[in-house]
Amino acid sequence: MATKVVERKPLSIWERSYLPQIVGGLKITFKNMFKPTVTLEYPEERPEIPPGYRGVPTLVRDPNGREKCVSCQLCEFVCPPKAIRITPGEIPEESESRHVEKGPQEFEINMLRCIYCGLCQEVCPEEAIWLQDIYSFTGYSREEMVNDKQKLYELGGTLPDPYYKWDRKKQAELEGNPHH
Repeated sequence: MATKVVERKPLSIWERSYLPQIVGGLKITFKNMFKPTVTLEYPEERPEIPPGYRGVPTLVRDPNGREKCVSCQLCEFVCPPKAIRITPGEIPEESESRHVEKGPQEFEINMLRCIYCGLCQEVCPEEAIWLQDIYSFTGYSREEMVNDKQKLYELGGTLPDPYYKWDRKKQAELEGNPHH
């Protein structure tokens, strides 16, 4: 096997002094010294969140404060890292949402496993699970990073419901059938 030797031209005295490199570095430093800063003073300054951002998954209530989740468990089945766990429970007969078959007795999302893919929100037929624009979610222990049903509702809050799915009277009025 033949080896080829590549000859380098010798460095001049000017190049051996490293002055061109020092001058080039100072030129870049002075050029950037007078530009406006792009650094944010986090957490006082927060970056603008783009539309469609997928943040922390939460549970939301309807405008009347009722649970929208019907424990269909689609989000649990579609979750790639298996971060969601739902225990279905019965709806009491005296409840105003008794026309719903079941509701979540327990609902947990393990944020250490969640990959923020958004599949849970896409698959939810009741629009009960939403990805909020919360991007800094921390905790001191593994237990703190598992959001239970109560914490999920605290984070999610209430979202408007343009379909009035849970209000049978309002839904009937919108459909033009006042005797429903």
